[in-house]
Parts: sequence; structure tokens; C-alpha cells
Amino acid sequence: MTAPSEFERALGALYGLAIGDALGMPTQLLSPEELDRRFGAITWFQPAPDNHPIAAGLPAGHITDDTEQALLIARLLVDGRGRIDPLTLANALADWERDMVRRGSLDLLGPSTQRAISAVAAGISVEEAGRFGDTNGAAMRVTPVGIARPVNDFDGLLQAVVDASGVTHNTTLALAGASAVAAAVSAGVGGASLDDAIDAGLSAARLGRNHGSWVAGADVGARIEAALAGVGGLGEDELLRFIRSVVGTSVATQESVPAAFALLRAADDGGAWHACLLAASLGGDSDTIAAITGAIAGSCQGIGAFPKEALDVVKTVNSLELEPLSEQLLLLRTEFGRGYAARGSLK
Repeated sequence: MTAPSEFERALGALYGLAIGDALGMPTQLLSPEELDRRFGAITWFQPAPDNHPIAAGLPAGHITDDTEQALLIARLLVDGRGRIDPLTLANALADWERDMVRRGSLDLLGPSTQRAISAVAAGISVEEAGRFGDTNGAAMRVTPVGIARPVNDFDGLLQAVVDASGVTHNTTLALAGASAVAAAVSAGVGGASLDDAIDAGLSAARLGRNHGSWVAGADVGARIEAALAGVGGLGEDELLRFIRSVVGTSVATQESVPAAFALLRAADDGGAWHACLLAASLGGDSDTIAAITGAIAGSCQGIGAFPKEALDVVKTVNSLELEPLSEQLLLLRTEFGRGYAARGSLK
């Protein structure tokens, strides 16, 4: 079997994020009991329940804020030639929410992002606005940074994560989680196996916690380690119970990011699609967990790891065409890689 190309891995990351997000769209915010009663195990895209608190009326295969904000980050990276200005990002997120309101959506900015955008609008500096943002909004939207930045330039990658996150999530917890996702995606796009990508993510979580304002909460790297250690040998039902009850599935970065890494390790043999289905079957913040899972697994296994029928669904339902964006992000990756090689040659 031919190994996926860099372009196929980048496509796998972006479409994997969208596929996981769409699979988890109808199950997000549901308790395990309600999810099991309504859906059982998720095996394909489902419409949102009519009484869903934020997704009611969305058809099967529809993406949520996870994919939309990740694509916003991707476009800002391309427009900024790999750099994201914090104030530009704050304004873009505010514009995105206004557009969502016009569309009648209830799926708006998360708590950390909303608080930070309001602070910026009130005149608080972009450096201070995100100092309490500890939820998983940074991790859910950071995949394009991992595509655009090579993992061998760890310092550059982590700084790019801060640039794409700090205005809303400038805390040790959030930046550790976002760094873990970005590094795992970057390693995958660069050709790493899933196990090696997980290791890269764990290393980045340990370094990412050195950035941002300290906030109380369990260490993300330690939580990833514990989650990885706990999934060995578990059957699928036991795996879901373990993640729901022990790892956690809330919007807390130290729960949702380790949950995604645990699923990646446990579902390695079943591939990216299988991992996304398991993530969507969790409940809680299942759309974000599945989006992160799909992005990392897709970056390692390529676009071919997902059924063509699933790709067709998310492309058609959401009018997605991510090939040009993937190419543009990879051009940035090449430029940053050359810059890193040049700096290294001067040492």
C-alpha cells in the first residue's frame, strides 16, 4: 500500500476535522444515557434531534463552529503569509458570530472566546483579553497551524499556536492543549505514524504549558499520559465508559484533548473513520473531540482513510472544497521549513 503524500495528509487533516465534527454534531451536549437512547453507537451521519439545544434543525453531515473557526484560522494564515495578528483574529471571530446570528444559528462563540472578544471590544488589550480562557476553543481550531508549520521547528510551531490562540485562550491549560493538537497534526502531515504523532503531541503539551497565564487545572500533558495508559486492552463499550467517566468529555481542555488522544491510541487498528465514530458516540463535547480525533488521524493516514461516501456528504452538505486551502497551507509549510533550515545552517 502506497503511503499517503503530504497533500493527501493535509487533506486528511482538514476533511478529517470536518467529518469528525459533523458526526459529533447531533450528539454534542447529550448525556451518555440520552445519546444511547436516541442513537446507540454512531455508525453514520445523523440529523440533530428536533429539541437539540444548539443544533436543532441541522441536517445529517452538517459541520459546527469547530470546522468553521478552523477554516477561519486557515484563511487568516494564508492572508497573513503564515502570521496571525491577534486583533485581526478577534475582529474576525466577532464577525463570524454576527454572521451566525444572521443565519439564525445558536452555535455561537464558546465561553472563553466570547469573554475575550467582549473584553477586546471594551478596550482591553489583546495580551490581557485571553488570560482566563481555559476551554478547548483554541485546540478545536488549531489544525491549520499544524499543517502550515513543520514540527521539527518546535519553537516556531508553538509560537504560531500562541499567535492563533492567545487573544482568546492565553492560558497554560488552553495553550498546552492547542500545542498538543497542532504538533500531532504537523507530525502527521510530515509523515509520522499515529503513535509518533501522539508522542509529538504529548511533548508539545509539556512545552505549551510554559506559555500563557497560569490557571488552576490538571496538567494537560499528565492527563494525556494517564488517558493513554488507561485505554490499553479495553473493548469498545469499556473504552467509552472509561473516557466518559474517568478522562471526561466536557469543554475543559484537560478533558477533551486527552479524550481525543485516548481514542486515537485505542482505535489505531480501526483507522481514522472508526476513531471518529467512537468519538461521536461519547456525548458531552463530542463534536470537538471527534473533530480533533479526525484531524490528527487524518493527518497521519491521509484522505484515503475516510470512506468516499463520507467525504461526499460533508462536501455536499456544507459546500466544502478544501483542496485549494490545503495547497496554500502546504506552501506556507514549505516556506517556514526553508527558513528553519537556513537558520539551522548558521548555527
